[in-house]
Amino acid sequence: MVRLSKRLSRHLRHDPGAVGLELDEAGWADVGAVLEALGMSREQLTEVVARNNKQRFSFDGTGTRIRANQGHSVAVELGLPTAEPPEFLYHGTVAAALPAIRAEGLRPMRRHAVHLSPDEETARRVGARRGAPVILRVAAGRMAEAGHSFQLSANGVWLTDAVPPEYLD
Repeated sequence: MVRLSKRLSRHLRHDPGAVGLELDEAGWADVGAVLEALGMSREQLTEVVARNNKQRFSFDGTGTRIRANQGHSVAVELGLPTAEPPEFLYHGTVAAALPAIRAEGLRPMRRHAVHLSPDEETARRVGARRGAPVILRVAAGRMAEAGHSFQLSANGVWLTDAVPPEYLD
């Protein structure tokens, strides 16, 4: 399942053309095309979506389309509404990234938005993927008051365009 999930993530978020998939402007792909392109059964796809611990994927209301909930490096407009963030959100990173973050804040890098976690434990897991995690606290409430917008993805990841350094602890 992990291998299938990683393949699905790669092709729904970063490289659909490599397997002949087409995403619409909102990131949706035809389930039949995904099954054929990735050599999966409908049962396998349903299990990957249901069991993914990060809830990275969603089916549309008809079950005929699928998309990644966020994290795209290809051009998509997820159509997520603006949401009022909690006072604090969190970002997991590693110590090597801190000098650039202190100077420039958090930037989306190759993605369309900065990803923020609702709690420290989730941020710790995210940061630990690249080594010993460092957890940054983001003053999301103050950012929103200053006019920054936030969106909340279907799997609870908060998205914003950037986080200036003055909002980080």
